[in-house]
Amino acid sequence: MDALLPEQLVEQARAVVEANRAAGRRIAVAESCTGGLVSAALTEIPGSSDVFEAGYVTYSNAAKLSELGVSSEVVETFGAVSIATAWAMARGALAASEAYVAV
Repeated sequence: MDALLPEQLVEQARAVVEANRAAGRRIAVAESCTGGLVSAALTEIPGSSDVFEAGYVTYSNAAKLSELGVSSEVVETFGAVSIATAWAMARGALAASEAYVAV
């Protein structure tokens, strides 16, 4: 059976899991356009539960606001696909979880 995810993506996820395991950090992921792909790559790694705290897929603007606490002003001013919104989503993932690091 062929792998569902590209090997390069899995290897990058493995590096993230190993680095955070070594540092004793738990991670959270806030995704939109990637639709859970980052979370899927991280959880593909055996033992990722040592570091993976939570993943939030908030595709709609309403979900970004209600689930991650992104302000409507940020989305309206900068757009749903912007550095400002991604930053707010990561901060929301940190607030909603017990993770130390979020993207």
